[in-house]
Amino acid sequence: MMLTQALFRREQTVYKVSAIAASAAVIALAVGAVHYRFMWHMKQGHEFPTAEALATFCLTIGGIVGMEMWARWAHKTLWHDFLPGWKLHKSHHEPRTGPFEDNDVFAIVNAAPAMGLCFYGLITPTMVGGLCFGAGLGITLFGISYMFVHDGLVHRRFPVGPIAEVPYLKRVALAHQLHHSEKFDGVPWGLFLGPQELEAVGGKEELDRLCEKQ
Repeated sequence: MMLTQALFRREQTVYKVSAIAASAAVIALAVGAVHYRFMWHMKQGHEFPTAEALATFCLTIGGIVGMEMWARWAHKTLWHDFLPGWKLHKSHHEPRTGPFEDNDVFAIVNAAPAMGLCFYGLITPTMVGGLCFGAGLGITLFGISYMFVHDGLVHRRFPVGPIAEVPYLKRVALAHQLHHSEKFDGVPWGLFLGPQELEAVGGKEELDRLCEKQ
């Protein structure tokens, strides 16, 4: 028993270090890229591109919201109903042996377009470039948030500190646990709007009951 607990703690540490290191690196790059991109205009003698910055901000928010919708669709259609996707994703529905699982490859798959959009936006000082940069930034921020809430809070792959005490995120975590129970045919498929998905299929009372037990 002690050996099992020690192994679990070691796996948590490995994943936590990997997650925090990756997140810190990505955030540092994102902050640096945002600063460089807009200061680039200033150094060339142009005024601060207010309209472009606003468009970038709007697409960042749009990218975050869009990724929740994409995750909902992809989770059901590509990861559960599509056999090649399920072969990778099923590792997430089985007991994990080690700090990582085959399902983690989807994080890399989603990171690729985010990096591409950010890079194109960084080297393209136009409105289109700003829109692409914002979309890539939104995907990136969603990915980091998803990792801490889904992997950390829900599946306890590493401790998340005060995040675990946020009432709505507790509800999100319990909604995702209902996905794993398959009590409502796999619903919710998304993460951050999981409680709303459950409510749409009559699962609100069950979710409320679980929340009351916490």
